[in-house]
Amino acid sequence: MKIYISNYRNHWISPYTIIENIFFWTDWSKCGRNKGVIEDKDYVDHPEWVERWAKRISPISVAISSVLNVIHPQIKYVKIDRWDTWSMDHTLAHIILPMLKQLDKEKHGAPYTNDEDVPEYLRSHMAQPKENEWDTDSLHFMRWDWILAEMIWAFEQEIRDDDEAQFFDHSAYEKVDGKTNHDTWFKDMTEGKSKLKVDNDGLKAHQERKANGFRLFGKYYQNLWD
Repeated sequence: MKIYISNYRNHWISPYTIIENIFFWTDWSKCGRNKGVIEDKDYVDHPEWVERWAKRISPISVAISSVLNVIHPQIKYVKIDRWDTWSMDHTLAHIILPMLKQLDKEKHGAPYTNDEDVPEYLRSHMAQPKENEWDTDSLHFMRWDWILAEMIWAFEQEIRDDDEAQFFDHSAYEKVDGKTNHDTWFKDMTEGKSKLKVDNDGLKAHQERKANGFRLFGKYYQNLWD
């Protein structure tokens, strides 16, 4: 598998930007090009003639944007090899996991989530009273943090080859050097005399939590934005 996706392209050049850069020495141009916060008392609006010229220049801006979109498009290259789908769930986990971790680290907001997807202590009725009905409650962001953490945990387990090994006790088949005697183990398994100990309750809880993490990933897939 080979994947290369470049940053988003934005080739739009506003006609106002063109005019402001041509008349860069004027106060109204400086206000227009200023990326910071300008107090109302300090703001200088552009003259009326700028509006007229902006309409005339607009087709040029559209033409420039159209040409650049053709000659400099966003790169989206994906090559799938046949072995990538042998265990597609495992393959995708290696891509999804680092993306989830980056999203968790750099996110600037949180979507609305359902109470049934989080523990009782994070549900909306446990939050502090809101000042306004339209406000998000005090647990809004904590709910999303918890859901993201469950997704990340599930995919961390998926990329491990031994995520369920902790629930199986092979000590009855260990040799002196601590390695498993596979011949004896296989013979006992074949004869139905296995001495392998399995923590079935722990294994079931582990699998259910993992499945729930994948369920949450699917449910909130369209909310995975920064």
